[in-house]
Amino acid sequence: MSPFTLRTSRRTSDLVLSADRAWAVVASGRRAPQWYVDAAPFVLRGAVDRLLGGRGRTWEPPGTPLLAAGDTAGFWRVREAGRVGDRLRLVLEAAVRAPGRVLLRTEVEPLTGSRSRLQQAVSFEPDGLLGHAYLLADLPAREAVLELTHRRLLSDLGTGGRR
Repeated sequence: MSPFTLRTSRRTSDLVLSADRAWAVVASGRRAPQWYVDAAPFVLRGAVDRLLGGRGRTWEPPGTPLLAAGDTAGFWRVREAGRVGDRLRLVLEAAVRAPGRVLLRTEVEPLTGSRSRLQQAVSFEPDGLLGHAYLLADLPAREAVLELTHRRLLSDLGTGGRR
């Protein structure tokens, strides 16, 4: 599968961690530095949102062991958090000024023993003519954002950013 399409960028890494241990980091709702709030691309995006007249949300994580649907953190609204079949899935929707909908999906799939697979995808669903123009302009930035975010999450998982 290609790492990107016009609307979606993807990254996948195999981990030497159980799915449950990886999930505890992926979906942590604790009030502490979190990859989905503090990764450099998200800090920058929040600042850009404020420059464009948005709120650049600075919601704190909810202070719970795990995120749940309906929670807010950073500039994200949690749309999904939990088990879907044998996978664990976190779906975040950006609450920023954009001509469309931005989703960040992170899944942890158990493999064998203490191994799991981390899959991330960021997608943009354009709204109107401006959204479609933005879609084309956004692709290189979306690729960079996901690469840096994926590396940050790998680091938080203790893999040192390796794939």
